[in-house]
Amino acid sequence: MEIYELLNFMREVGASDLHLSPYSVPIVRVDGEMRKSKLETLLPEEVHMLIYDIMNDEQRKKYEEEMELDFACDFLTMGRFRVNVFKTLNGDTAVLRAVTAEVFTFEELRLPDVLKEVVSKKKGLVLVTGPTGSGKSTTLNTLIDYINIHYKKHIISIEDPIEFVHESKKSLVNHREIGTNTHSFVKALRSALREDPDVIVVGEMRDLETTALAVTAAETGHLVFGTLHTINATKTLDRIIDQFPTNQQSQIRIQLSESILAVVSQVLLKKRGGGRIAAFEIMIGSLAVSNLIRENKTFQLPSVLQTSGKHGMITMEQSLMNLLSKGEIDKKEVIDIFEDPSVLDKIQDKE
Repeated sequence: MEIYELLNFMREVGASDLHLSPYSVPIVRVDGEMRKSKLETLLPEEVHMLIYDIMNDEQRKKYEEEMELDFACDFLTMGRFRVNVFKTLNGDTAVLRAVTAEVFTFEELRLPDVLKEVVSKKKGLVLVTGPTGSGKSTTLNTLIDYINIHYKKHIISIEDPIEFVHESKKSLVNHREIGTNTHSFVKALRSALREDPDVIVVGEMRDLETTALAVTAAETGHLVFGTLHTINATKTLDRIIDQFPTNQQSQIRIQLSESILAVVSQVLLKKRGGGRIAAFEIMIGSLAVSNLIRENKTFQLPSVLQTSGKHGMITMEQSLMNLLSKGEIDKKEVIDIFEDPSVLDKIQDKE
């Protein structure tokens, strides 16, 4: 079985992910659901060959040393894929995720216009958050593309691995990949500050040092974008603060309160009739939000979001209810996210 045959199968069924495992048929994820293909079962040596054929010598060496590896790969006519390979009890295994070659507009993603104002700022921190597979990269790419089209900026993107490649338009865009063009987020971030950037994109704020550098860069005159695997604004800010030792948390609260521009949290849902649609929670760094962060009262943020629609803010609950009332999703999608009885009562009222 050839890799192009499998990728073509992915395209035909509209899959986001392809799973290759020993003693299993190829499995795809379509609209968030795992589906077994009717292709032949893969033997360990077949998966091994498929995986090793798409890696270069350096990647093979690293994989054999570390027993897992992330990288991105371009396939002629098939586009770009993010690949994770890892060893299991039965042998080599891989997951290939299709990276869209298309950048969506604000209107197509239904992002609020207030984010256009946010990305026009010269400095500050914008966080895009959500669980794995929630479309964070898609949203982030839309924000970066908007800057690229409308402003003369120097954009440095640091990713692991690089997914979507932005071509320079009005802005100059430079991509750096961890392990290929730089050794770590921390080293790349430190270097970026000496590379005359206007915008810095941090693929993932995964440790204290990266987070500290990103927040400092946002404070000192750069527009910084980062992603986190958190589900709402409150948990996002708490996650950042909790990374720091207790004696440093007061200082990071002050820094965040002064630098945060927006937190965009999202989930992907099954759209009624097929396909997927995103629900968003939007927090804008207003004076009220800044005060709550500084005073260690982030637990009050949902109330501010709920009553600040005029500033472009919306809670996840409000976003989901909007989609439900328009008939774009089924109530099961909302129930799967919320277990709060009061939310379930509101769903009943919508019926």
